[in-house]
Amino acid sequence: MIRALRATLTLLAFLTLLLGLVYPTSVWLMGRAFFPEQASGNFFTINEKIIGSPLIGQSFVGPKYFWSRPSATAVRPYNFMASGPSNLNPANPTLLKAIEDRALFVTHSNVSSLRLPIDLVTSSGSGLDPHISPESAFYQVNRVAKARGLPVESVYDLILNIVRPRSFSFLGESRVNVLRLNLALDRLAEGKAK
Repeated sequence: MIRALRATLTLLAFLTLLLGLVYPTSVWLMGRAFFPEQASGNFFTINEKIIGSPLIGQSFVGPKYFWSRPSATAVRPYNFMASGPSNLNPANPTLLKAIEDRALFVTHSNVSSLRLPIDLVTSSGSGLDPHISPESAFYQVNRVAKARGLPVESVYDLILNIVRPRSFSFLGESRVNVLRLNLALDRLAEGKAK
């Protein structure tokens, strides 16, 4: 019995050391070495004030900004402490009602002849996706250009410059980071005002 207890405690100590100290430290060091910006949060600052990170979605409201995907986090939108999907199945009436309400809001807020992209009315698996599809950005062009007093072509070109292709040419889909797009939009509007 004492041998079994000693073996169990030795294994517990070994696994605690390995999985509680060695593994997390090595992952942290590799992250800092190979992905230094992402490992530190990749925060964007304006006038020494942190305004966000392109790694996590955030809420943009009002007609002069491009909108992110809906957030699935409860209580407060884009709450990284509550990351996760809604866990409602596709046939759930609550989910269907939420999608219908979002679709009504988005279609009434945007004047577009394009088909409504699904990612403007559904949340991602994490509920914190910082990206939208290029189609979702193009869908919002008329609203944003009108609210900013910018030519539609300038806003359209801005999106084309922000679009990121599939990773390694075959993983995922093309995407637009909403924070980067809105910051570029602010710079474009400032340049026009000068």
